[in-house]
Amino acid sequence: MADALEEASVNQGVNNTLKDLFSGAMGGIAQVLIGQPFDIVKVRLQTTTHYKGAFDCASQILKNEGATAFYKGTLTPLIGIGACVSVQFGGFNYARRAFEAQNAAKQQKSITDIEAQPQPLSYGQYYAAGAFAGIVNTVLSSPIEHIRIRLQTQPHGAGRLYHGPLDCIRKLSASPSIPRGLYRGTSVTFMREAQAYGFWFLTFEYLMQADAKRNNIMRKEIPTWKIATYGGIAGEMLWISSYPFDVIKSKMQSDGLGEKQRYKSMRDAFGQTWRQEGALGFWRGVGPTLLRAMPVSAGTFAVVELVMRAIT
Repeated sequence: MADALEEASVNQGVNNTLKDLFSGAMGGIAQVLIGQPFDIVKVRLQTTTHYKGAFDCASQILKNEGATAFYKGTLTPLIGIGACVSVQFGGFNYARRAFEAQNAAKQQKSITDIEAQPQPLSYGQYYAAGAFAGIVNTVLSSPIEHIRIRLQTQPHGAGRLYHGPLDCIRKLSASPSIPRGLYRGTSVTFMREAQAYGFWFLTFEYLMQADAKRNNIMRKEIPTWKIATYGGIAGEMLWISSYPFDVIKSKMQSDGLGEKQRYKSMRDAFGQTWRQEGALGFWRGVGPTLLRAMPVSAGTFAVVELVMRAIT
């Protein structure tokens, strides 16, 4: 009997993980398609001072490079971000279930009771589960975003440095090395991801639970438009809480390599930004980022919740 219960528990855990990964992947695809035009403007503003603002940046890209330029480097994030968001939701729900079991263990004596009666998380635990998801995700997101930023910021036309994602991967891996090339900026990416996704999941869960409690309904009864609204608000909190880290990450991942390298380390990038641009330097490009965050995050959570409801 005990063996049967254990096997059933393992199978249920595998099924839950597969559902989390699949729904996250669908949300990631929606995220890329909605947000890529905003993202290229954000990265250009973060990494150069050639533009007066977001509108000027978007106008110059359209005028000089054409409408398709807003989807430069899309193939990498379309594949990669789908995988990243899949990992984010998989990691978050894995940590959430672990915290639920931990909370139940403090109140229940029987293992069967623990599994049957998972206990809700505190908001601190929701943040920790989100931070865990972000840290796990960094292994994928750091090189994926690095490639995307290189493709988005390279010169247009004859001055192109990379002939697509695979060529970019090859050159970054060889010069000067994989840790200092392809994975450059990973240290600050760890910090950004933990903070960003800690607040992302915390904000969304808080709003969803508050709505269910306020209206005395189950979570699955919350309408899609509210899910999208709460997801959009969570997206704003994600960036407000982590944006300075993202600026430094973009600077390091668009920096020259080898002898052309401007920033020696994350600390040096922070120092140079502070000395040369002041506090506002850490918030360059935040306007289009927040403008992008609302629809992107709304679409991500709405798709994930709808997919989860459909396959559960």
